[in-house]
Amino acid sequence: MNPAVPTPPESEQHERTYRHGTALVLFDLDGTLADTAPDLVNAINACLEARGQAPRPLAELRPWVSHGARGLIERTFGIGPGAQEYEPLREEFVRRYEADLCRLTTLFPGVEDMLARIEAASIQWGIVTNKIARLTDPLVQKLRLDGRAACIVSGDTAARAKPDPAPITLALEQCGCAPHSGAYVGDDRRDIQAGRAAGVRTFAAAYGYSVGIDDISQWQADHIIQSPVDLLRWVLPGAGA
Repeated sequence: MNPAVPTPPESEQHERTYRHGTALVLFDLDGTLADTAPDLVNAINACLEARGQAPRPLAELRPWVSHGARGLIERTFGIGPGAQEYEPLREEFVRRYEADLCRLTTLFPGVEDMLARIEAASIQWGIVTNKIARLTDPLVQKLRLDGRAACIVSGDTAARAKPDPAPITLALEQCGCAPHSGAYVGDDRRDIQAGRAAGVRTFAAAYGYSVGIDDISQWQADHIIQSPVDLLRWVLPGAGA
């Protein structure tokens, strides 16, 4: 962009997105495309049981899954990255999860139909997640999404992870898409922060995880969707949004 030309206000950029259509839809992975909570909770519970502690119910830990290993460890063990025992525990959790990362994980209901209809409209789609590539790549393969996604950006692919816009910006560059033609869908406040900072249209997934512990209406997403298929009315040409 010519530096002499001022950047349009966010509202104007988002209106331009709608007017010219969507060329690329980017998705968070955990809690947006895939219901990974059962396998992640099993892994953290295995860490608890190895230390003689009782496992936690899935319903209790499910809202924390979108916060990754750090969120689950903080919730169950009450320690964060500053604690001496945190890093060994995080590595143990990752190893346990990696060993069985798609036993119970499935795509959310409606995701397959949504993706098929996006593809039928010749719209690119991709994945931008804070999950490290060591876990993202095999999971996406097991879910049979790897041959379909136009890009896969993991938490350690870009220089910084969400809520920094860098991963979304990288995905846009990889797919040759301008921000005003892109959209990002996620179930966590950080997803919306990253999307807005990257200049794409943002969609908060109310069917995901973080809504159990955070007020989705305060995330400042452009739209809130109640199901994966609900997204289609906003991104498909002539769908009536």
